[in-house]
Amino acid sequence: MISLRFLFVLGVGLLVWTACAPLSIYHREGVPVSRMQSDLLACEISALADVPVANQVRREPPRYIPGRRICNADGSCYTRGGYYVPGEVYTVDVNLGLRNRAEQQCMANQGYSPATIPNCPNGVSRAAPKGATQVLPRLSSQSCAIRNDDGSWQIVTQAG
Repeated sequence: MISLRFLFVLGVGLLVWTACAPLSIYHREGVPVSRMQSDLLACEISALADVPVANQVRREPPRYIPGRRICNADGSCYTRGGYYVPGEVYTVDVNLGLRNRAEQQCMANQGYSPATIPNCPNGVSRAAPKGATQVLPRLSSQSCAIRNDDGSWQIVTQAG
C-alpha cells in the first residue's frame, strides 16, 4: 500500500520538476496552439484505442534484514533475529511505451515534430509582456518559454 507521505513527496517533487523542466510540445510553425492541442487530443485518443492500457501487477523481491547483537550499558547482550520485509506491490502499464510511440507517429503524420524549449531566464520573463502564445512561432536557438500560472505558456525570442 502506498503511504500518504510517499504520495505527498511525489506530488511536491513533480511540481518542482515540472516548474523547472523545459517546455516540451509538438510544434508546427504557424499552427494555432488550440489546433495543436486538438490534434494532440485526437492522437492521444487514437493511440489509446489502438494500444490500450495493459496494467500488470508486479512485486519487488523481499529483502532480508539480518539479525544483530544488541548490548546494554551494563554489558548484557542479546541477539535479535533477522527477518524478511515483503517486496512492494506496484502496477506497470506494459503498453505505455508503444502507446507513446503511436501518439508521436500520429502527430508526425500531421506535420508536427517534438520540440523542447528551455525556460526563459528571469530577466527575460520579467521584461516580456504578459500573455500566452496563440500561434506556434518559428523556433530558433534564442527561443525560450515562459510558463503562466494558469498552465498556459508563452514562447519568446531573446534578444542577442
